Amino acid sequence: MTTFVSVLYIVAFALFIYGLMGLTGPRTAVRGNWIAAVGMAIAVIATLLLPGMGNWWLIALGVGLGTVVGVPAARKVKMTAMPQMVALFNGVGGGAVALIAWVEFRDTAGYAHEPLYVAIASLFAAIVGSVSFWGSNIAFGKLQELISGRPITVGKLQQPLNVVLLAAAVACAVAIASGGDSQWLIIGVLVASALFGLMVVLPIGGADMPVVISLLNALTGLSAAAMGLALNNTALIVAGMIVGASGSILTNLMAKAMNRSIPAIVAGGFGGGAAAGGAKVVEDRPVRSTSAADAAIQMAYASKVMVVPGYGMAVAQAQHAVREMADLLEAKGIDVGYAIHPVAGRMPGHMNVLLAEADVPYESLKEMDESNSQFPQTDVALVIGANDVTNPAAQSDPSSPIYGMPILHVNASRSVIVLKRSMGSGFAGIENELFFDPKTSMLFGDAKTSVGDIVEELKAL
Repeated sequence: MTTFVSVLYIVAFALFIYGLMGLTGPRTAVRGNWIAAVGMAIAVIATLLLPGMGNWWLIALGVGLGTVVGVPAARKVKMTAMPQMVALFNGVGGGAVALIAWVEFRDTAGYAHEPLYVAIASLFAAIVGSVSFWGSNIAFGKLQELISGRPITVGKLQQPLNVVLLAAAVACAVAIASGGDSQWLIIGVLVASALFGLMVVLPIGGADMPVVISLLNALTGLSAAAMGLALNNTALIVAGMIVGASGSILTNLMAKAMNRSIPAIVAGGFGGGAAAGGAKVVEDRPVRSTSAADAAIQMAYASKVMVVPGYGMAVAQAQHAVREMADLLEAKGIDVGYAIHPVAGRMPGHMNVLLAEADVPYESLKEMDESNSQFPQTDVALVIGANDVTNPAAQSDPSSPIYGMPILHVNASRSVIVLKRSMGSGFAGIENELFFDPKTSMLFGDAKTSVGDIVEELKAL
């Protein structure tokens, strides 16, 4: 039976990796998800076949509860709320690992008669899993707007307090690994780690929250791998390392896309709805408004139109109206493309998924570098809710908090039309200099309604 379980694990790992490969492109993402899910099902079955497995009613209860909660939540969640669901589900994984570490401490009487590496791996999993759980809950609260997206700090005491909390968690862990078996020690590990997770994520502003979610996801994977080592469970080790490695790579890519270092993100203080320190806020600058009719005429007589989607399009669920508009323009012989910034929306691939839902051809989706090379030949750039990723201040204003962040060069187009509800700022909390460019016209209102009005005007031309 042990050999059979090992074979099943190998099959599961192969499916994990093959499924992950499928997630590299929109065309294969759904298939990749299903393949990885089948792999996880095989890994679960293999684990249940291990000798000594018992408590079947308790296992069935856990599986049943997870299914009842998870399936409806995943089916009903809106695409705009997907990042916070990812944060919440990821946090649950970290919390589960922390609880398993606690159970192992109790079952082994403080890891008595266990090899030292088991104690170290389990305690590492307890610390990291607890940090991930509580940090992910704060990330969820900020994205769900249950907590203010602004940085929440205790001032100059923030970093010293973080150091003290981490040191307390590590000290309790060292005491346990040295032979301590008091229940208060493991509780100290979990509580200090929980407070550390809270105090690390609270000072991070809304603009950095997508990167934080990815980072916490990687930490959950590492904690699972460590617990797999402690439990001698190969499935946990491999799955955890895959999550940890892929999450780390994604975190690094997202940080580069924002021109932010990961230590700077963890230090906090960026974004959240108010004007960020160092940003220029100029009152009462004139902007040029336009109408749906004028926007339709402008695009109808263009040769090339680039649509720049952002979170505003996601909130308004305007992707289907955008596709209808693009079809009308293409019927007139106009070249229509979509410029996608790596961190547009609230998670990588957010815009790709929304546009794919509306059956926008994948070849029409242009990555940032390709888009930027095409903007100088673009007659009209239609910006739908994208804010910080189109802000020229990232290139021109050294005092701006987003200075140096790679952006979409929509201001290089011959003309720009921006669809927004208001002049409100984006996640970074600063004004978008693009709005005041003489080439820019603002069409205020709900994105779906505005695009729908443009569609009707195009039909009438």
